[in-house]
Amino acid sequence: MLPVKRTSRSRRNNRRSHHALTAKRTVACPNCGTPKLPHTACNNCGYVRPGLFLKQGDEEE
Repeated sequence: MLPVKRTSRSRRNNRRSHHALTAKRTVACPNCGTPKLPHTACNNCGYVRPGLFLKQGDEEE
């Protein structure tokens, strides 16, 4: 079935009011100062928190 009445611009836009994208928030890495996502490891230096570093995949122990 097709709609009987056309949806107005106002009603359509009010329905889409929650579809907006939000910008990702970043924080400065305390070790090197580059921007990174909060609660994640730094892409530049790998810093997470004091005394904790992520293991790299190619390291052999």
